[in-house]
Amino acid sequence: MTNSQGPLAGKKILVTGVANDQSIAWGCAAAFKALGAELAITYLNDKAKTYVEPLAQSLGASLLLPLDVTQPGALEAVFDAVNERWGVLHAAVHSIAYAPKADLQGRLVDCSAAGFGMAMDVSCHSFIRMAQLAEPLMKKDGGTLLTMSFHGAHKVVENYNVMGPVKAALEASVRYLAHELGPSGIRVHAVSPGPIRTRAASGLAEFDALLDDATARAPAHQLASIEDVGYATAMLCTDHARLLTGSTLYVDGGYHIMN
Repeated sequence: MTNSQGPLAGKKILVTGVANDQSIAWGCAAAFKALGAELAITYLNDKAKTYVEPLAQSLGASLLLPLDVTQPGALEAVFDAVNERWGVLHAAVHSIAYAPKADLQGRLVDCSAAGFGMAMDVSCHSFIRMAQLAEPLMKKDGGTLLTMSFHGAHKVVENYNVMGPVKAALEASVRYLAHELGPSGIRVHAVSPGPIRTRAASGLAEFDALLDDATARAPAHQLASIEDVGYATAMLCTDHARLLTGSTLYVDGGYHIMN
């Protein structure tokens, strides 16, 4: 249900990276809608559309668009569609990450140059490109750019491997983008959920062990849900957070303080 009086009423928000109803991006989209936002949602390819289209329809999304950031012009096409439909954008969520399986599950020291470059391009540089395309649509009213990180950006997490350096670069990019875009009223954040059983996370070796460790060690002794992440992310898009920028917000029951 949309809250026409909610803190995001009237806001136009783009959510990328929805794969299914277990996606962190889906948790964000649902929270945004519940707080009054109007949505544009992307899906990776035709196979993913089968799962994403019913979800987008359930939220009354104004736009449902394909987005494979490895394809030239795909990200630009999304922003062209957003501009044509709305002419403005108040927030955008980047929930996109990828590394080739061999590089993700192998040691960092053995990571190929091609695999490292692919992981960095999809998981980090696409957020920088998104910021560049969002800036003209946010210059009038300001806005919020958000991306998804993980504690492995700061501490060694077993089996996180190449994604650790990649997420570290992503969080550094958040800080620099916040500095550069702040004068335009654009806020930039990374959201760092604890381990969540998503399709993307299933590619990590021994992921069940990581879930068990996080549950046992987190002060809250429970894992965050996609709903928890969604509402925390939505909070950063409200006017109540207007002077927050450049941060990494942990939504992990305190797990990050224990490592």
